[in-house]
Amino acid sequence: MKISKITNWMVAGAACLLLGISCDVDPTFYSQVVPDTYYTNADAIWSRFNRPFTHWRWWVAHNDARVRLMEVGTDAMCVPTRGNDWFDGAVYQNMHHHHFMDDMSPMKDGWDLTTMGVAQSWSALEDLENIDFVSVGLTEEDRVSMINQLNVLAASFYLDGLDMFGGMPLYTSTKEDVKARATDVETFHFIDSLLDVSMPNLPLKETLGAPETNVIHRAVAAALKVRLYFNAESYINKPMYEEAAKICQDIIDGKYGQYKLANHFTEIFGWGNETCPEIIWTVPSENAKGETDGGLTAFTLPYNFKDFLGGLQDASGNNGLCLCPSRDPEGNLYKFNVGNPYETFNDKDIRKQQYVYEGGRKYRGMFIVGELQNPDFPEYKCLGAREYAGKVLNVVDQIAHISQVGNTVASLKDLTSTIADAEENSGVRVLKFSPLPNQDEFKERFNPDCPVIRLTEIYYTLAECKMRLGDKNGAADIINSIRKRNFEGGNDPDPVTAANLDKYRMLKEWMQEFLREARRRTDLIRWDAYVTEDWWDHKATNDEKYNRYPLHQLSLGANPLLEQNPGY
Repeated sequence: MKISKITNWMVAGAACLLLGISCDVDPTFYSQVVPDTYYTNADAIWSRFNRPFTHWRWWVAHNDARVRLMEVGTDAMCVPTRGNDWFDGAVYQNMHHHHFMDDMSPMKDGWDLTTMGVAQSWSALEDLENIDFVSVGLTEEDRVSMINQLNVLAASFYLDGLDMFGGMPLYTSTKEDVKARATDVETFHFIDSLLDVSMPNLPLKETLGAPETNVIHRAVAAALKVRLYFNAESYINKPMYEEAAKICQDIIDGKYGQYKLANHFTEIFGWGNETCPEIIWTVPSENAKGETDGGLTAFTLPYNFKDFLGGLQDASGNNGLCLCPSRDPEGNLYKFNVGNPYETFNDKDIRKQQYVYEGGRKYRGMFIVGELQNPDFPEYKCLGAREYAGKVLNVVDQIAHISQVGNTVASLKDLTSTIADAEENSGVRVLKFSPLPNQDEFKERFNPDCPVIRLTEIYYTLAECKMRLGDKNGAADIINSIRKRNFEGGNDPDPVTAANLDKYRMLKEWMQEFLREARRRTDLIRWDAYVTEDWWDHKATNDEKYNRYPLHQLSLGANPLLEQNPGY
């Protein structure tokens, strides 16, 4: 069967195959507005170009699918069952324990959203590549830039697909026959080739601190190539740390544009961050126009968190996503090689504070933790809605039915702590993206953009490459040069040294700096820790098949040429 739209085939084809009927999914036009007559002005062209980026925004920064796949099931984050909330057919419990099955919705979302992103990219490219841009007031340079940005966008979707599932069906057009999956190696080289072809033709960011507006600059392609090479050993069983290090150094040296590390974490994630010199690729966000990260924020917040912000409109949460606990019910620190996300932060780290909006687009802290009575505005209180109804909610770095002490159990030592044992106050929350204002400044909500790639990732990648290539001193120097911005006066009480830098310290540094940035699973797999390490109540499976997710049964049913990953 020929397809004119990969996405049409994915949706309609699944229904046809399930029903055992033949379908014609070629588009039927019911008006005179067809591709030949629509692209007659610059606005129409820009609109068509931006459509795949709308899908990309949904995938990387608004929908919770990517965070569920990249963070849930790691030592960093979980979605515990809170009484009658968040059991959801045990999907989050199974994710946590690596009981991956081919009927789990996150896997379907991961496959559908990445392959649909590829299809959106190629569809837009096909519409735009033969248009006479000059005739509508644009330039040939605009056309070349758009075409190459769409190539890189498709490469980014394919890279996420490779990371989650391995080999992908490789298309360069929406008009190709339906394909089987390519191998991991073929997918790797296909992504690399897209980046190679496009990189020289992308716009270069020449002004330090110039506003980021979702444009794919040359450094974005370079950074994606860094990610590809950095994880090549887990993707295709071929270490490429020297190659990754070379591109990292070139990015840092300005070969791919002008970027610079920020001085404070709020510059990266807070208001006005569109001009933060550290950000390489970001998703724009603006209140009432293009709001980003709203779904993920709601996924995290306690039920009545709006009252901690003076009754901020629509800021109550669904009380789901939280950090894996660092402490047992009695308050003892867990002793594993990985995990303990909140307590990996030193107490003097300025990020390890309760999130408080100070007013005037300023805030402090990165965590929703402790008693939720706003210290700056004591009348702002977040009260419990379940076990702690009517009381100021005290968010703890533990997961257990603590409210039952004195009722169904005698003491804290009698409590169990598992993914199934949470209450409404269980687990520290991260408020890193889309920090929230108070009600007095509610129009500031959603105005911070959502960084996707930032320069610190390039420095940390270079550091790990140096470490793996035998230069631990050089690696420690790089990490320490960034760590110091998180301590008053730059006085880091626990710097990295050549003596303490090992696999687990490196994983700890990645966790601290990139917590909730949808990369923890990738980092654990790169260090062969995802299926081999215990944390909290998660026991290692020691089964390498879980380094790849299974394809969902509906995805397999929609394309009879697809084959399931080994072992599922």
